[in-house]
Amino acid sequence: MAYVFILCCFVLMTVVSLLAARVGHRGEVGERGVGYDVPDEVKRDPELRSRANHLVAHWCTGAAILSVAPLVPLGSVLLSDGDRAIGTIGMLIVAAYGLVVVAVAGYPFEKIKHLAR
Repeated sequence: MAYVFILCCFVLMTVVSLLAARVGHRGEVGERGVGYDVPDEVKRDPELRSRANHLVAHWCTGAAILSVAPLVPLGSVLLSDGDRAIGTIGMLIVAAYGLVVVAVAGYPFEKIKHLAR
């Protein structure tokens, strides 16, 4: 059951990252109804707004790609009907990898806060 939960977490992270990347690719990061909370300086300056869109599109696409990688080993464990398992070290590696994916997805939003300075 834990494998299903972990698999669902990575699938959810993939979907959320792709949706965020889509907003960045469309150039809507600073839009009020669609985008994200960005500083007013970034909303007013076209160059900073373009940079913010590029950051979100680039880093969230990367996070989506990274979050797909664990689906293969987790899927093979789930499809093996109990013949395979991931040990404690493997689970720690998956957890650390998940933290890396979350950090990659969150990076552009922290960087945007500092663009105006």
